[in-house]
This record gives sequence, structure tokens and C-alpha cells, in this order.
Amino acid sequence: MTNHTAEPHAKAVIFDMDGVLVLSEPLLTEASIRLFADRGFTVTREEFKPFTGMGEARFMGGVAERHGIPFDPVADKERLYELFLEMMPGRLQPLPGVPGFIRECKRQGFKVALASSADDVKVYPILKHIGIAPEEFDAIVTGSAVARKKPAPDVFLEAVRRLGVPASSCLVVEDALAGVEASIAAGCRTLGLTTSFAAQVLRAAGADWTAPDLASVPPEALAW
Repeated sequence: MTNHTAEPHAKAVIFDMDGVLVLSEPLLTEASIRLFADRGFTVTREEFKPFTGMGEARFMGGVAERHGIPFDPVADKERLYELFLEMMPGRLQPLPGVPGFIRECKRQGFKVALASSADDVKVYPILKHIGIAPEEFDAIVTGSAVARKKPAPDVFLEAVRRLGVPASSCLVVEDALAGVEASIAAGCRTLGLTTSFAAQVLRAAGADWTAPDLASVPPEALAW
């Protein structure tokens, strides 16, 4: 568990998107594999896992580097999004507990934000597809708004700034190791969901609490 010198009251919850609200990484991986296959390169699903949560440019770029595949972060990411959105209809749904937990946070008086390394072009269509209105959140920060992606803390720091609360009063909900690292660097507490990594791996990375999904969040994750 992360050490916290101060014990402020929780005031806000900041959600990552992929692996927290929706499981879109498998579809993103499928689209990435197809992109590389169209160029004559064969890559495997497992090769993308170390780059989970780091934004699409790094997600594809890390695998491209390993294979010596020519990679243009701007043009290739644009093509990836085209493939992803083309493949998305009927493939995604909110993870267990998502709408209810967001409503419960708001009922308890917490501010809520969405902070994702993914760009606008991916975030907003996914929210629409899974039936969550952007207006549910007090702030939405995407990878389009920050220069450095996770594990840098920028996306969470910007969410904290827009919410107008101290980082030490924010709970970040993450599934990726890069996201846990970014949350800690931002000065937030962290709830790790085990959609991408095992609970012990998330705790070793510094997560304060773990849960399988938002339907099973331990009460103490909000009651501090």
C-alpha cells in the first residue's frame, strides 16, 4: 500500500477508461495486429501488454520497435483509430458496475472525472457506444490534451486541476501498471481493477486497493 503522510478526506474520483469503464484493449490490439498485417508483419497479442495504458502511439510503437517495423506515430495512429472505429459496433459494452458506481460517487458528493491516455477521437465514440454521456463527468481529459502520456502523471494532474481539488483528495481508478504509476506520481490514491493485471501485481506497483470491477469496490476505497 502506498504511504500517505497526510490523511485528507476523499473528494473526487478520477476514472481511466480502458479496462475500467470498458474493455477496449482487446479490440485495439486486434486493430493493431491488422494494421501491421496489412503491411506484411506478423505480431502477437501478448507483445502489446507491456505498453497497455500508455496511449496508442506507444502501444503500437513499442511493438513496432521490437520488430524493426517502420512507424509513423501520427499517420499510423490515425489509421489505427479508423480500423478500431470500423470494428467497434456491437463489440463493446460497459464493464460490470460502471453506471451504478459513477452514480453512487455523485450521490455521495464526489466530483468525478475521466482521464484517459487515448485521444478524443477514440474516447468520445466509446462513451457514446457504451451509453455513458460525457455530461456525467465534471471533467474529461484525454491524451489529446497532454504532451506526456502515462506513466507520466500529466493526464491526472490536468484532471485534478480541472476538478479544483487537491490531488491528495482524489482516488484514481486504474487497471494498467503505467496508470498506477502515473496516479502515484500525481499524488493521488489508487484503486486497481484486475481487468488487465493480477491484484498482487497492482499492489506491488503501489495500488492502495484492488477490485475485480466497479461492482465490487471495497467500501474503504471511498471512505477515507
